[in-house]
Amino acid sequence: MSSTSPSFTPGRERDVTLLYLIKQVELAVRQALDDVVATADLTTLQYTALTVLERHPGITSAELARNSFVRAQSMAEMVTVLLGRGLITRERDERNRKQYLLALSADGQRTLDGLYESVADIEARMLQGFDVGQTEILRTYLVRCRHALSGTTPR
Repeated sequence: MSSTSPSFTPGRERDVTLLYLIKQVELAVRQALDDVVATADLTTLQYTALTVLERHPGITSAELARNSFVRAQSMAEMVTVLLGRGLITRERDERNRKQYLLALSADGQRTLDGLYESVADIEARMLQGFDVGQTEILRTYLVRCRHALSGTTPR
């Protein structure tokens, strides 16, 4: 961290850095999510891919990989599994016959619907003690952090 950073104080020791706290939250969320999605015989990465398809139907496997935080090769394997389980569909792109577009199937939507309340409970537990305004402030700050690190501009 540079000495010009407003949160940097020379000679002052911290118990825990923000990066470490963020990683602890990530690990706690991941464990809770692993436990919930396992009830539907899914991994957290598979669940993430299904939620991406719910929000963005008709995307390519490469786009799904980027939005699901996995490499394209890993996504190709995951798509095979999800297709085999009937949780997603794949259709040839009429505009570009060389690629396929993926979407959530009716079974995939039912699976997500069945997990909705349990996943929402994880977020509610995480935000216990926050009011609506504090939750929105946290969301805003996390988005700003993500954009600062990725070098992108928030939409």
